[in-house]
Amino acid sequence: MNPYFNNTTMSKNIKEKKFQRGKTSKNHTLNSVQQSDIANEKRKARTLRNSSWWKRKRSSGICYYCGRKFKPHQLTMDHIIPLSRGGTSERFNIVPACKECNNTKKYLLPAEWDEYINSIKSTKV
Repeated sequence: MNPYFNNTTMSKNIKEKKFQRGKTSKNHTLNSVQQSDIANEKRKARTLRNSSWWKRKRSSGICYYCGRKFKPHQLTMDHIIPLSRGGTSERFNIVPACKECNNTKKYLLPAEWDEYINSIKSTKV
């Protein structure tokens, strides 16, 4: 479990946002602002994807989540805290991930991902 993320507070904030999204009229603009924020973060990620920083980051060829080795071009850009859950396209939040891990992780927060990985490990034992 990552000590930098407080899952309880984050879950509470997410539940509050979901509750607000369910309302209509004046809170309707919350949806459009949120969607525009996500679009803006995706734009930032596309810019970072072409940067020398990202090329160096993925050059090791190691997936951040599973630790397996890949050819650098096979790694995808993943947001540790997903954009849909309030993450940003900042360097501290972006890691190289294999397609399998990225597709499996989807929108999970770090604590939820750790829980998922631990459940897989316990079933394999």
